[in-house]
Formats: sequence, structure tokens, C-alpha cells
Amino acid sequence: MKPLESGDPTSLGEGRYRLVGRLGQGGMGVVYLGRSQSGRAVAVKVVRPELSTEPGFRRRFADEVAAARRVGGFHTAPVVDADPDGHPAWLVTAFVPGPTLQAVLARVGALPPDTLTVLAAGLAEALEAIHRAGVIHRDLKPANIIVAEDGPRVIDFGIARALDGTALTQTGLQVGTPGFLAPEQLTGGGAVTPAVDMFALGVVLTQAAGGAPFGDGPSAARHYKVVYEEPDLSAVPSELREAIGSCLSKDPAARPTPTAFLATLTVRHPDGDSWLPDAAMRLLPPPEPTAPPTAADGPPAGRGPSGTPPALPAADTDPPGVAEPR
Repeated sequence: MKPLESGDPTSLGEGRYRLVGRLGQGGMGVVYLGRSQSGRAVAVKVVRPELSTEPGFRRRFADEVAAARRVGGFHTAPVVDADPDGHPAWLVTAFVPGPTLQAVLARVGALPPDTLTVLAAGLAEALEAIHRAGVIHRDLKPANIIVAEDGPRVIDFGIARALDGTALTQTGLQVGTPGFLAPEQLTGGGAVTPAVDMFALGVVLTQAAGGAPFGDGPSAARHYKVVYEEPDLSAVPSELREAIGSCLSKDPAARPTPTAFLATLTVRHPDGDSWLPDAAMRLLPPPEPTAPPTAADGPPAGRGPSGTPPALPAADTDPPGVAEPR
């Protein structure tokens, strides 16, 4: 976390969220570590002001966040508040302590098979909940996955589409991340469906196994392999190779749904032990003391900052060690 910079807001939501530091920034905005009135840690994303003037951006943003509000499940970071009509717009998600999968893989390398299987099941359950709500993530990658003590959490879901058609995308910002885009996203030859998330899941799990399904060279070379060549699954444990390979099918219709993928997994949880290897456990932060409640954490349920029901957005936020924001 970095200190607040000159010009950064110090609070949002009429003082409900105090901002204490910067977690990162990107095309979509700046992400801050904040505190609710009761002292709870939250991740606060403040959207870039210039996006407010982009034709259609607020409408798309509101549409996406309204759908994402319905997302539940054990493996996502819940949204707790938002003001899509604010100047600038902002949103708040629960803070999930833990490193990103990207950071874990940089430290640990390949995950052992049992850990990889628990990861696969947790991510599939997250996508199951996301897709059930009518949302497509469109940017699933290790930097958008938090590794928590009780399992993985998927963040940053459902917001990518709001950037479509803005000056940011027109001047080179790609919605999605090279290396995780499905063939139909690269060629533009098909609709973007939930199957793109399953393709990205296959890439994520292959990387977590220590592999690189389409190499690790320049983006153009990887894109060519995604569209025209078969993935390299040699690093994937044999018991998971068929399931992960099916996610990487060129044909979206041939990829499994999250539910079908889950049905292929045999998850073994160590008795009394963490699902993570020791090297990954050392990356987890110590438990944070709970501050005594001093006020309500926010407005009455279902009420926005102006007293009207807000459309609560999906987690396009980036807690420490979480996704590099757009």
C-alpha cells in the first residue's frame, strides 16, 4: 500500500468510508484501502472522472453493476456499497486479506495436485455464481484471484463490459488480458459468452500447475497459438488434464459449464491442515483485530448515499496483492 497522493479524496459516501492509502491504479480508476465507520477494512474503487463523460459509459456501468449485485457464493468478494451516479462514480467491496494467486505462484511455483484441485473447485464455484447472475467476468487471471486462508476469491467481475466503446478502448486499452483471452475474443468471430471465462479458467489452472499452455512469448505469438494451436498441458497432473483441456477447446460450445467442470473433480481436503502449501501460508497476513463498532457501516440496507436504492456493482476493486486495476 502507498500513501494517499495530493488530490486524492480522503473520504467517500458523505464520510462513511475513510480512505487511508492507495492500493493501485489503472485504466478504470484508482483503488484505495478504506475503513468503514465501524473500522472494517474495505477496498474502494474511484472511477476515473473522464469516464463519466464517455457516451454510454454510465448506462453500461449501471447495467453491469445491477446484474453483479445478484452475485453471491463463497468464492467472490461481496460488494457493500456504491454510487454509480457520483462525480466521480465509486464502489466498495469487502476487503479480503491475502495475496493474489499471481503473487503465490511467483513465490511457490507449481501448486501440488490437491491444492490445485481445491483451487479449481473454488474458481468453478465462483464462476457458477457469477454466471447464474447473468454476469460474464471477461478478465479472469491470477491477478484477479485472491488466495485466502479458507479458499480462493474471484474479484473484479462484471465491470469489463462497461469500458467497451470508450475512448480508452478506442485508443488501445484491451478489455481482458493477453494470454487469457479465448479464440473468439481474439478473432471477433463469435459472441462473448460465459464460455470465455471457462477458457480463462483453463489457462489459470495450467499456469497454477507450473505450465504455460500457449507459451510465454510476445502477445502476438501467444494469440496465434490460442487461435490455431493446441495447448501444452504437460505440466498439468494427469488426473486433471482432461478437465482442464476441455476448458481450452477452440469451440466455445465444447467447453464445460462451471457445474459440469465441478462434476469432474475429486477434491481431497487435508484433515486439519490448510489447503495451501507452507510457502503460500507464509504470504497470508496475520488476522486483523476487529475494531469495536462505533456507528453503522453504511446506509440502511438497500439505500444509497442520497437515500435512493443504488445499483451495487461488481468487484472491480483491487485489495492489497489483488488485481492490478484497469
